[in-house]
This record gives sequence, C-alpha cells and structure tokens, in this order.
Amino acid sequence: MSDILIYETEDQQVEVRLERETVWLTQKQMSELLETSPDNISLHLKNIYADNELSEAATTEDFSVVRQEGARQVRRKLKHYNLDAIISVAYRVNSRRGTQFRIWATQRLRDYLVKGYAINRQRLEQNARELEQALKLVRKAARSPALDTDTGRGLVEIISRYTQTFLWLQRYDEGLLEEPAGHRGGVLPSPEEAMADLARLKQELMARGEATELFARPRDDGLAGIFGNLEQSICGDPAYPTI
Repeated sequence: MSDILIYETEDQQVEVRLERETVWLTQKQMSELLETSPDNISLHLKNIYADNELSEAATTEDFSVVRQEGARQVRRKLKHYNLDAIISVAYRVNSRRGTQFRIWATQRLRDYLVKGYAINRQRLEQNARELEQALKLVRKAARSPALDTDTGRGLVEIISRYTQTFLWLQRYDEGLLEEPAGHRGGVLPSPEEAMADLARLKQELMARGEATELFARPRDDGLAGIFGNLEQSICGDPAYPTI
C-alpha cells in the first residue's frame, strides 16, 4: 500500500509516492522538483546507470498512475525512481533543492517507519493475545470429559504444543519475546541418577509409541560433561545460578 505526500516549495507542489520504505518520483516530477527539463533528468539518469553508480533495477519501479489525458482519466504504468536516484540526479542539477528534498524525505520516512512499527507492534500483540486465548480454550477442551478418545485428546495436545511454539517464534521474529525471569536452581542430580530417570521416561514414552530405542541413548560421557559445565563457578559463585 502506498501513500501520496505533497512536497511544497515556495513556488510549487510536487506529489511524492511513499512506498516500500522510500519515496518515488517520475522523471517529470523530478524535473518539476529540480526546476529543469525532463530531457535533462533523463540524460543524468542514463549517465548514472551507465557509470554503475546505481543499479537501475534496484532504484526503479513501475507504478500504476491515473493521468488526465484530454477529457479522459487514463490509468497507465509509469517508471518511478527512488530516493537514491532522486538525490543522485539532484546533486548534478540543483544541489540546494536536492538537499532540501532529502531532509524533507528523510523526516517523512522516519515518521512513517516509527508509525508503522507502532501499528505493527500493536497488531502483533493483539494477535498474540487472541492466539493465547484460543490456546487456553484448546487446553481446556483437552481436559474435558466429553473428549473421551485418545485420538481426540492427542490431536488437541498436538495443536496446543504447536500453537505455543508458533507464539514464541512470532514474538522472537518481531522482537517481542521477553527474557523470562530466572529462579535460583536447586541441586543437580548425579549423572547416574539422571540416566536412571531418563531410562524410566524412555520406557513410558516407548509404551505410548512416542519414542524409539534411539531416545536418550547415551553418548560417551556427554551427560556428565553437560552437568560438569552447569556446575561451574566464578569466584566461588555459581556460573548459572538460575538453572
């Protein structure tokens, strides 16, 4: 979705398209902004791309525009140029106008991005809250006596687990995942005790068809090494006090 902004100078107004986190002008609009001819704009753009100063593919886009042609309004595709291309031309043609436009465009883009971030954050937080409410209903359904088949309960449990995982991933991707509060840990079991507990868990999972012989298979001294790392201390204090 694009916005149309009006850039005003002391003697004219230019419509500016704001889309994809940048601003866009046609060659005609650039000529109005920089007080020169469209042919002059075209020549400078040609040289900029020929010298590989900018990539034409990365700085141009065709947008549909409604134009007045005689008594008719006609929609046509017109090539637009982004802020990088506009400023490159401006510094060759009218650096004062170019600097003024760059300052104006940068401020509008900053406002646009801040506003967009705030709106997206609110939307994502609302979606997360709604999904969490749905997740609570799913978990409640899983405990309902009316759901009396193992298949039904298993399906609801799978949905519940994957929904929670999706919530965490969404919050992480959008920078909304908060660091959990830590709690001081207790005493770690010995590697032998941990292996015995894992063996019991393995038997329970295999009995339900949720694990195979590969589950919790020991690898040399891997578990002992993990416990050893967790029990490290720094200057007499636990290195991982909340585990």
